[in-house]
Amino acid sequence: AVVVVEPGTPDGYARVIEARDRLVQAGFRIAAPCPHSAACPIVPGTDWCHFSARVSRSSLHRQVKGGSLAYEDEKFSYVAAVRFPVAPAAARVVRRPQIRKGQVLLDLCEPAEAPDAEGRPGQPEQLRRRTVTKRHGDLYKAARDADWGDAWPPRAL
Repeated sequence: AVVVVEPGTPDGYARVIEARDRLVQAGFRIAAPCPHSAACPIVPGTDWCHFSARVSRSSLHRQVKGGSLAYEDEKFSYVAAVRFPVAPAAARVVRRPQIRKGQVLLDLCEPAEAPDAEGRPGQPEQLRRRTVTKRHGDLYKAARDADWGDAWPPRAL
């Protein structure tokens, strides 16, 4: 397996995309965060794929950075690739879910849809906003607990 991690900036993301493309050309399969090995649906220069992790800061770290909080949210971009076949996520949550009264808005990166029964091509890889409402029952409960970077829908459902 190969994992490439860069800062969660547009430049860091550009380096990750370049590494991702080279890994795919070398025969690797993308395991994460992308739910596919096809081209990234994000238009270069308009946005970038990144995630966030909360990390603890020591008192020295707070002093050096002039911070007061005992933690910092570090943003990063990454790609993980493997040589063996993987069961990719159906989709990936690419922004922090927006929880509203009775609904959750999820921004997802989705793989291409398979052609239909008549051979017409399905939708290409895309970024899509999905709304999960209380009417969706267990899926709604899972959406409330979903986090930035999670696979969607959860495999348990």
